[in-house]
Amino acid sequence: MPRFGVHASIAKGFEQALVEGERLDCQSLQIFSKTASQWKGKIIDPEVAKKFRKTKEKMGIAPIAAHNSYLINLASPNDELWIKSKAALRDELERADLLGLDFLVVHPGAHVGTGEATGLRRIAEGLTALEKEGLHPKARLLFETTAGQGSTLGHRFEHLRELIDHAPQSWKTGICLDTCHIVAAGYAISPASSYRQTMREFDKVVGIGHLHFFHINDSEKPLGCRVDRHAHLGEGHVGEEGFRELVRDPAFADKAMVLETAKEERGDESMDLVNLRYLKYLL
Repeated sequence: MPRFGVHASIAKGFEQALVEGERLDCQSLQIFSKTASQWKGKIIDPEVAKKFRKTKEKMGIAPIAAHNSYLINLASPNDELWIKSKAALRDELERADLLGLDFLVVHPGAHVGTGEATGLRRIAEGLTALEKEGLHPKARLLFETTAGQGSTLGHRFEHLRELIDHAPQSWKTGICLDTCHIVAAGYAISPASSYRQTMREFDKVVGIGHLHFFHINDSEKPLGCRVDRHAHLGEGHVGEEGFRELVRDPAFADKAMVLETAKEERGDESMDLVNLRYLKYLL
């Protein structure tokens, strides 16, 4: 059975994110390790990190991923932004290691008009520079599939293959698949035949073994729209059959599948609970 979870808030502290996860009966989690709109976060107190590590072990919530800042863009042609992005990614990886997290999920970046090949090369140069500077993270760096909005990279499986191939060989890397994003990018997962075709293509181009984490979101916009708009499960264009195929796929039986849907209530019920119940219903 997949390890279902949510993106939990750290607004009240890192440990409270675990408490939220336990309240929702989560087996996995995703968090931000700092405010997502900041280049560098407040220094994490080592004692706070130690307590977080102990609590997550006690609760048995795993794996846990951090999601990187939205500001980071290693594909940028702007040298100043590239340097800031490199420093921010170092900070993110160091924070993930301090908290004992399994993964750091990153958006590959946007080439801003320079072209896909140039943008992908720019990302590889940034990661290689960090390795040469002595950064050897314990957390696995996961490149997230994207919707392809604007000039963002990561919306084609070929981009992901290239990112993995040119990442530092001493680093652990992989892919985080977002169901909303791949549908928006043009990869259908409903009906079941489309799911199988898309996964065969992913395996051929990237390799199923590189898939370590899933963002489970419906898509407000239709197949191939190249627009990133998350929706609650069953209320968008992904299709129930696609979600069913994914959660029942034996290849992903032990993988984390985490919601990134809107934090809201309907009536007196949290939509996180509603969406988690939907996933369990499909098993």
